[in-house]
Amino acid sequence: MGRNDVLISGAGIAGPALAYWLRAAGFRVTVVERAPGPRPGGQTVDLRGAGREVISRMGLMDRARAVAVEQRGLALVDARDRVTAEMPTAAFGGEGIVSEIEILRGDLARLLYDATSPTTDAAPAAPGTEYLFDDTLTGLVQDDDGVTATFEKAGRRRFGIVVGADGPHSTVRALAFGPESDFVRPLNCCTAWFTAHEEWDLGGWFRMFNAPGGLVASARPGRLPGEIKAGLSFRAEPFPYDRHDIDAQRALIAGRFEGAGWEVPRLVAAMHTSDDFHFDSLGQVRLDSWSRGRAVLLGDAGYSPSPLTGMGTSLALVGAYVLAGELSTPGAGHLDALRNYDRIMRPYVARAQQLPPGGTSGYAPNGALAIRLRAASMRSMNRWPMRQVLAAQFAKAGDIDLPAYPHLTAGAGTPS
Repeated sequence: MGRNDVLISGAGIAGPALAYWLRAAGFRVTVVERAPGPRPGGQTVDLRGAGREVISRMGLMDRARAVAVEQRGLALVDARDRVTAEMPTAAFGGEGIVSEIEILRGDLARLLYDATSPTTDAAPAAPGTEYLFDDTLTGLVQDDDGVTATFEKAGRRRFGIVVGADGPHSTVRALAFGPESDFVRPLNCCTAWFTAHEEWDLGGWFRMFNAPGGLVASARPGRLPGEIKAGLSFRAEPFPYDRHDIDAQRALIAGRFEGAGWEVPRLVAAMHTSDDFHFDSLGQVRLDSWSRGRAVLLGDAGYSPSPLTGMGTSLALVGAYVLAGELSTPGAGHLDALRNYDRIMRPYVARAQQLPPGGTSGYAPNGALAIRLRAASMRSMNRWPMRQVLAAQFAKAGDIDLPAYPHLTAGAGTPS
C-alpha cells in the first residue's frame, strides 16, 4: 500500500478495533481522541452476529463475557410499573432486542484499548499503537504520497491513510467530505443517555415506559451494584441546539418530560447530577462512497444505522476487520483496498440500516392507542407472523460472509 502509517480519529469502539488488526499486520498506527482518555461508562451495546465473531477472532470473547451486563430482557411497563409486554434475552436465540451479550460501551472500548496499547499486558507482541488523547484534527491535506494532518495540540504529521472512526459528528468526514448536513438523515427523535446511582430493583429487566407525545423513558441494570443506565427520548422535528451546552440540554429534557408519569421524576433528578450525560438527535449517516483519496470512514462516521437498529457495534467491529484486511492484503494499493472495503461492506450496511417495523413511530408512539398497540405487537412477537418478521430483522447482524484474511489473522492476538 506504500506508506504503512495510519492515523485513526476516534478511540471508541471502531478505532481501537481497527488499530488491533492493523498493528497485527505490521502497520504503524496513531489514534487521536478528543477525550482525555478512554471514555468510561456509557450505555450497553450489543455483541451480536458477525460482530461477535470478530471479537472471537480477536481472542477477546472470554474477556468480553467477563464484563457483560446480566439482563433478563426487555419489559414494557405502564405508569404504575405494571409489565404490559416482555421479550426475554433468550428469545430469537439470544439475538433479540436485548442480546445474549450486552456490554457497557466504555467496558468494550477499554477492552479494545487494552488490546492495542503497548503499555498493557493484554496487547499482543506487535508494533505498538500511539494514542494522542485530549487532541483533535484541524486539517487534512492530501497528495499522491500521503496525507499531512494538523492537530489542535500535536505537531504536523504525515500518514499514508487517515481513518475517520469518530462517530456521526465525524471531524474527518467534515474535513475530507463536507458538512454534516449533506450526509446525516434525521429520524425525528432525540435521546439523552446517562447513569443514575439508585437503589432500584429492576428485577434484571430493561424497563421501558412510553407516554403520549412520543416520550420514552427507560432504565436498565448497569454492571455495578446501584448503577442504573437510563434513557429519556422524545419525538421532534430537527431543531438547532448547542451540542456543548449540557445545562440547556438537561433543561430541555426536564421540560419535555414534566408530568410524564412512571419513574420519570426520579430519572430527571438523577439526570441533573449525572457525570456521563449525553444528548443527541437520532439519525442515519449515508454516503455514496466511504473514501476520498486517502481518507476513509469507518463505523458511525460513515454508516451509522442509529441506535434504533441495535446494529452500530456490529458494523463498527465488522467494518474495522474488513478495512484492516483489505489494507493489509499483499500487493494491494490503497485505492483498490478502499474500493474492496466498500464493495464487501455495502450490502451488509444497507441491510443493517433498515429500521425495525414502525421505525421511530414504533419506538416512540405518539398517542395512548398507539402505545397499547405497541405492547400488543410485542406480545405477539413470538407467534406467527410477527415472529418471522422479527427473526429476519435480528438475523441481519450475521448477514455477511466474513473474509478469512489469513495474512491478518495468523498470530493476531493473545487468546483469552
